[in-house]
Amino acid sequence: MNGSNLNIDYYDILGADERTSPGDIERLYKRMAARRHPDKGGSDEEMKILNEAYAVLKDERKRQQYDTERRKPGQQTFTVTSGPPPRDVGIFGQGLSAFLCLLVGLFLLFLVRFQWIWFLWPLAILAVFVILFGIIMARGVMVALNASLPATNRLRSHTILQEAVFWMVVGGGGYGIYLIFTALE
Repeated sequence: MNGSNLNIDYYDILGADERTSPGDIERLYKRMAARRHPDKGGSDEEMKILNEAYAVLKDERKRQQYDTERRKPGQQTFTVTSGPPPRDVGIFGQGLSAFLCLLVGLFLLFLVRFQWIWFLWPLAILAVFVILFGIIMARGVMVALNASLPATNRLRSHTILQEAVFWMVVGGGGYGIYLIFTALE
């Protein structure tokens, strides 16, 4: 086929499909070109592929030929992939993230408190927010862990008890940190 690469899905590059009108193709091209142009932070390679896609899809004859070749069985097309969304990293990944947030937040809080760096009070505020975020993530792990239990498991029906225990642990941990701060003055 002249000037087109069947390993790349031109429709996907422009954010279109086979039913998109020529006017919409042009509109999508201009929008993508504004984002991917090398002067706007894009790369030359991205712009080259975008121009190639537009050149094929704007010309009705080339577009029909591309669509015909594209529909042949056995052809693999290029698809854009990304990493898994956060909910797909699993309970272990969520738990690790929560643990690291809590660890970093506590480290920052202890650093400010025990190094007498009082002029860095914004760092203490950041530490508190990181700890709160870690607590929220830990609660999400608890909920995900409960949801992963089989329906016949007796623990699954005791969500109020689980919430109470979780918040008692959080409160006890906060009180323990308070005791450490007051004991080491």
